Amino acid sequence: MLLDADESHLVLMDYQQRMLPAIHEGGAILARAVQLARAARLLDVPCWAVEQNPAGLGSTDPALAPLVARTVAKMTFSAGEQLVPLLRPPARAAGGNARSLPRHLRKPAEPEPQGPTSIVLAGCEAHVCLLQTALELLDEEFEVWVVTDACGSRTERDRDAAFDRLAGAGCELVTTEMVLFEWLRSAEHPAFKDVQALIK
Repeated sequence: MLLDADESHLVLMDYQQRMLPAIHEGGAILARAVQLARAARLLDVPCWAVEQNPAGLGSTDPALAPLVARTVAKMTFSAGEQLVPLLRPPARAAGGNARSLPRHLRKPAEPEPQGPTSIVLAGCEAHVCLLQTALELLDEEFEVWVVTDACGSRTERDRDAAFDRLAGAGCELVTTEMVLFEWLRSAEHPAFKDVQALIK
């Protein structure tokens, strides 16, 4: 199973100014998040930022903030409750009184719009907010792809324990370059050179 840019959303969690200095290798994971967000913009993948208690932890880092389409604030550790309505298109209201028509005159029901089903997720802290969000998104039947080199916790042990649990729950663990090249699929993609430049 490969990622498809047309079926993806990128969700970047809690890359906040007051949190990042406490995160193990925080500068490196922020750089990867910026690469992901820039590639998402080039490939028309919707990109969201999530902020945990922004009054206490600050806003999204200025290197990342201009690259996201929308920022969602939360106080709960999981962002599932806030994200699911945004990531899944609303069901269409039933129209007309088609049941009263004879069967041969009824139009076949159109399938409900599904929208993107693959959530590419990265952020902090891997063992708290990111983990809880990923598990809730799995429960909502999204495919969840966790970008390991763009995730962090205060300690490596917590981060690695989160990856073990996420993999066991059914998340796909990937790296930034895996995501970018799967979104592209081919060196003939019109954005190939621009995306390639992000990782050189």
